Amino acid sequence: MMRLRNALLAASVLALPLAAQAQPVSGLYVGAGLGANLLQESDASLSRNITGPRNGTVEFNYGLAGVISLGYGYGNGVRAELEASFRGNQVDAVSGFGLPGQVRETGGVASYGLMLNALYDFDLGPGSFFTPYVGAGAGYMVHDYGDVRGTTANNAVFIDGNDGNFAYQAILGGAIPIAAVSGLAVTAEYRFMGSISPEIDARRVTSTGTTRGSAEVDNFNHSLMVGLRYAFGVTPPPPVVAPVAPAPAAAPAIARTYLVFFDFDRADLTDRARQIIGEAATNSQRVGTTRIEVSGHADRSGTPQYNQRLSERRAMAVAAELERRGVPRAAMAIQAFGESRPLVPTADGVREPQNRRVEIVLR
Repeated sequence: MMRLRNALLAASVLALPLAAQAQPVSGLYVGAGLGANLLQESDASLSRNITGPRNGTVEFNYGLAGVISLGYGYGNGVRAELEASFRGNQVDAVSGFGLPGQVRETGGVASYGLMLNALYDFDLGPGSFFTPYVGAGAGYMVHDYGDVRGTTANNAVFIDGNDGNFAYQAILGGAIPIAAVSGLAVTAEYRFMGSISPEIDARRVTSTGTTRGSAEVDNFNHSLMVGLRYAFGVTPPPPVVAPVAPAPAAAPAIARTYLVFFDFDRADLTDRARQIIGEAATNSQRVGTTRIEVSGHADRSGTPQYNQRLSERRAMAVAAELERRGVPRAAMAIQAFGESRPLVPTADGVREPQNRRVEIVLR
């Protein structure tokens, strides 16, 4: 287990140069994971119609775990997903059941089924490349015991068959988005899965004969997995359109400037913002404007890289509203300056409302 934890940590560190800005999952996504599974030591109890001592334990080696999932993110950290999973472990030791002397063991257990999960992603704020998350799930799992047995010279106990039951799980994980592919992220998870104890066909064989019945066996799994998740519809930030050179004018025109302000760390338009943009669109048509400059800005809270992208989104939001109100996109010069041109100079990390703006200049 310690080696696997170290491997997961190393994978996360190696992914750092490729990491992009973490964002909430919004819309449809698919995921897959693979790793190690520990099937916890299981207490087993034979039914009364099997002769001899009925209680024993079965221990297992580390095995394999894998999941595939289809989910939907609501853009606010909440996700829901349907998951198909598989876990497999070989028997390491069988004890108890009144088996005398040295016990030889064989067999293995496979668990597979469907789970419905609810998860929540924690937003660590601007500049974060890592998104931790927690989740819980419920569903139905089939446990298949393949020739699990403990044998001695004159006595043997066999547990062989399958049974499906209600299952539940807890999930603790984290995701690192990959900058090279929009929507792609590396994930690392710990999962605990348990179920109502399955009841499996069992029998005891002695020198006097065979008795048959069933065995009720615990089933608790601990899994560590790494995987990939791909969210559909994620697009890279829109490119900044190069400024359009102004047409020669016979006489210098008087520029008119309109300021559109935004809430902290937001790029959506308020009602007041839409009103100001509407005034700019109306006046651009009334005075025969030849060029409209749309320049996005941000305050100095957050990293310069994050603020550059935020100012781009703000500029694109204002340009889209101008276009909706009849201003041709070709008439606009769309720019983004991040935190480099504050209206009110501040120290790094200071939130300043007047610096969270887009300037519309009519020329």
